[in-house]
Amino acid sequence: MKVAVVGGGGREHSLCFKIKQSPLCSELYCIPGNAGTSKIANNIEISAEDINGVVSFAEQNGIDFVVVGPENPLAKGIVDELEKVGISAFGPTKAAALIEASKSFTKSFLKKYGIPTADYATFDNFEEAKEFVLKRGAPIVVKADGLAAGKGVTVAKTTEEALGALKEIFIDRRFGSAGDRVVLEEFLEGEEASFLVFSDGENILPMIAAQDHKPVFDGDRGPNTGGMGAYAPAPIVDNDMQKFIIENIMKRAIDGLKKEGKPYRGVLYAGLMIKNRKPYVLEFNCRFGDPETQAILPLLESDILEVMVECSKGNIKDRTLKWKEAFSVCVVVASGGYPKAYEKGKIIKGLDRVEELKDVIVFHAGTKMDSNGNIITSGGRVLNVVGIDRDFKKAQEKAYSAIRLINFENMHYRKDIGNKAYKYL
Repeated sequence: MKVAVVGGGGREHSLCFKIKQSPLCSELYCIPGNAGTSKIANNIEISAEDINGVVSFAEQNGIDFVVVGPENPLAKGIVDELEKVGISAFGPTKAAALIEASKSFTKSFLKKYGIPTADYATFDNFEEAKEFVLKRGAPIVVKADGLAAGKGVTVAKTTEEALGALKEIFIDRRFGSAGDRVVLEEFLEGEEASFLVFSDGENILPMIAAQDHKPVFDGDRGPNTGGMGAYAPAPIVDNDMQKFIIENIMKRAIDGLKKEGKPYRGVLYAGLMIKNRKPYVLEFNCRFGDPETQAILPLLESDILEVMVECSKGNIKDRTLKWKEAFSVCVVVASGGYPKAYEKGKIIKGLDRVEELKDVIVFHAGTKMDSNGNIITSGGRVLNVVGIDRDFKKAQEKAYSAIRLINFENMHYRKDIGNKAYKYL
């Protein structure tokens, strides 16, 4: 089977890593890929946003199956377009991807189907939203309605901060049309967790829970990023909570989408806030999380490609997933200045030394090869360094020991990824 993975980040490198292990995969392509994927797949220089380009390539090169990584192509209908030309794909249709593409749709959907979430209100103009914030006060969560690469959410601790976020969205138009509406949400204090399931439109296959770390600095300080690291399985989600999440969140969501005429096939991701031992949905994503996927997939022993193909056929009933009895800790190495302005083109040194380490995997994100064959930085999040061990502390130590062998100018990473797990271990 000729398989193409769409996207060029750490998530896509980890997907390629896992798909490559499948006996079903005869040829593997990554569109556009990065310096890491080039070692295990054929990189194709087409933007993941270029839906017509991706579909044309798949048609002309006899691609049998396409796995879509990022949310934007899914929200724009890439799966629909591939299916029109007879190419099977893993991911939801444009209609089903609305679960991530519109936060206001998601909040009303959650309310309709009795899925636990925070109280909220939606607004399409600055003045009314401002009036609500002044009346409600802080802390409050401000969310741009559309897709904003994980950066459209502000947890405002003060009224001034909330009004500043509204100005960025409505007046400064920082997120373009994604900020035509905002969701103002009750602030829930607790601990976040990520829960992902495979779905064939009717049945689900749960993955192990993970925990992301969004703020850029240690101690969850600083602005939110796309994610500075993750670990799995997250012990905050014990067996009882997992059962609750599966029955009251994930199954209700899949059933609800089917009732709405939007059957969901692909991976559904729930971003959860755990407050007083009860999980609330902060967001749904229509794809694998990043960097959660880089922590989860190294522990998956089942054939991921087989599962994906069966999802696309609507046929995962009675299947199970097999997992390694181990922990993984993924630490993101970023460019200095990220998530704000940062420089590219820095030569990355030490990756060859890390390749010699046992139970350590480096998934590339913002990397590419220069004309001299050097691996250089090309994005904000540059590398994902993953340590694996049956003992959580050893897994964490393996990741950080590997990072100390890597160097590029102004590199930055959090030093506390995984520390939250110790209170539950």
